[in-house]
Amino acid sequence: MYKADLGPKETFQKMQEDPDAVMIDVRTQAEWAYVGGPVVERLMRLSWQVFPEMHVNESFVEHFASTDLPRDTQIFLLCRSGVRSAAAASALTEAGYENCYNVATGFEGDKDENGHRGNVNGWKHDGLPWVQG
Repeated sequence: MYKADLGPKETFQKMQEDPDAVMIDVRTQAEWAYVGGPVVERLMRLSWQVFPEMHVNESFVEHFASTDLPRDTQIFLLCRSGVRSAAAASALTEAGYENCYNVATGFEGDKDENGHRGNVNGWKHDGLPWVQG
């Protein structure tokens, strides 16, 4: 199990406090292009699932390990709603990374009563820095 689930605001604060911390946006290239993404120092884009089939990226851990970051680096993983990033955080933890955190409500957050994201919680909803495409 990874270190903890954190909300977007707490994640952003921790990244501001630790100059060595890194965020991995584990969404797909289509999501990065059309939905937008967080603006933080030390952002890495590495898909947990491969679009369009959405099968797990079997090279995820290997690709991340090629960065040669220390195993005790704080790593914050983010997806749309916190599900894929939780799986990715678990995989990195199992691979020996000690400080993996899941951004629990992700970039777009949970669905509202009409099935729309971005209105309840998440990175965008919380007013944190982000950019379209």
